[in-house]
Amino acid sequence: MDQKRKPDYDVISVGAGFAGLALIHHLRETGMSIRVFDRASDIGGTWTWNRYPGAMTDSESYYYCLMFSKELLQEWSWSQRYPSWKETLSYMHFVAERCDMWPHIQLNTEIVAADYQNDQGIWKVTTASGEFFTCKYFVSSMGMISHPVVPDIKDKNSFKGPIFHSARWPDGLEYKGKRVGIIGAGATTVQLVPAIAEDAAEVTVFHRTPNYILPAMQKPMTPEWEKEIKDNYDEIVAMCRNHGFGMAFGTANGRMAMETSLEECERIFEENWNGSFRWVFETFDDLLASPEANRLASEFIIRKMRERVNDPEVADILVPKADDYPLFAKRPPLDHGYLEAFNRDNVHVVDIKNREPLVEITETGIRTEKNLYEFDIIILATGFQAYTGALEAFPIRGESGISLREKWEDKSQSIMGVCVSDYPNLFIVTGPQAPFANLPTSIGQNAIWIANCISKMEAEGYDVFKPRKEAEEEWSATVSDIHSQTLMAQGDRVNSWMMGANLGDKKPRVLIYFGGANNYYDALDHSAEQGYPELEFEKLSA
Repeated sequence: MDQKRKPDYDVISVGAGFAGLALIHHLRETGMSIRVFDRASDIGGTWTWNRYPGAMTDSESYYYCLMFSKELLQEWSWSQRYPSWKETLSYMHFVAERCDMWPHIQLNTEIVAADYQNDQGIWKVTTASGEFFTCKYFVSSMGMISHPVVPDIKDKNSFKGPIFHSARWPDGLEYKGKRVGIIGAGATTVQLVPAIAEDAAEVTVFHRTPNYILPAMQKPMTPEWEKEIKDNYDEIVAMCRNHGFGMAFGTANGRMAMETSLEECERIFEENWNGSFRWVFETFDDLLASPEANRLASEFIIRKMRERVNDPEVADILVPKADDYPLFAKRPPLDHGYLEAFNRDNVHVVDIKNREPLVEITETGIRTEKNLYEFDIIILATGFQAYTGALEAFPIRGESGISLREKWEDKSQSIMGVCVSDYPNLFIVTGPQAPFANLPTSIGQNAIWIANCISKMEAEGYDVFKPRKEAEEEWSATVSDIHSQTLMAQGDRVNSWMMGANLGDKKPRVLIYFGGANNYYDALDHSAEQGYPELEFEKLSA
């Protein structure tokens, strides 16, 4: 490469979902040239890949959005409490068009390598077609849940019908009148089953671990509700920024289940059983900290779930027991009629953990140790490699030449989920050891931190930042210490993706900062105010 070559772009980012759009907005304001690449044929990230029937957000629409513009918040109108993937994708098109972002986006372009050039302090980014582009700053906006996990099931390629991961739903797939087998019972399956049960001839779920399932309680966006939201958007934005999970939720105002009578606990649980995750946060403040309080909440959910399943034997498979694991050791799905779907004659469940372990996929279906189930379609709703999957899917090589995959073989460490030691001028949006929270909130906070850091470097004439190893070790120790004090630390018992325990080739690890998203955002702000002490800035010799 020419030693004097000017980079093609100031910033290259991979991923044209919420994070890519937020970066375009914030970095364009700094005067930086930015190019966002995505291998998909459309923007949207998660919402262009996950197009299965029933796919929708689990956060309520009015705060599952980008909040950098008061005008956009007022202009866009949502149709319902939880938008479908189509509506969310339409919203993202609205943002891209309204903010003239399309000139900065290049679709149908897969990035297959990114290599830091030590001699020049720039990144070389290579595409699948063999082209390469250079940039001063390389940013991953690929998302924390974007890399599908496809299980290693014997002879899975022998099936003669369509077989695919749920995040790669084939266009035009016809399932009406077909026999459908679904492997996996997480959030995707909870949304998918009620959406296809009415038209499919048979739906059979191969089920491993029961989930605590909370009700969504979908409802339309009325003019009155929309006016209330738009009249109070400043407060809603502030609530998201200051909430422990980045949501526009209230709090329990210090109320503790362990200081409340059982009768009063039951009354408060019932009174707040109105849908969404807010039930966990607005009832009592000790549900995720106290094992005894958590058990009270778990037992309430268990009763609610069992009430909705007619067959007790089916309920035994679908509904967890309080002794299995604590609420939130696995991320609980929101329900849109999933449990009731198993009251239909054409919807079935097979317990592959305790009764019929899965053996293989055949030409005609799925074989367990007891039966052969024949299908026309098999769906692998088997989840994702969270936080690290997309970053390890192609080699991203830093100063020493090792890839992120190699660096993270045993521990996935970072600095606040946005920088990694040995990777100069690399930023990550919502990377490992960032919080698990309402993603648009965290994305917005990360994009601001990144844009301000770049502005500082450009204003002060710096060429390179190098993340400090000691800062990475300090943040990782903090994340691990907090994690060990929470009930989420038991997630490895139930193959929770929140600990990477759903992967066969890696040991579980601490992937999430559970100290409160609000405190994490404070840490980002404090870092910026202190001049980014986690980074070492350098000027290269001419």
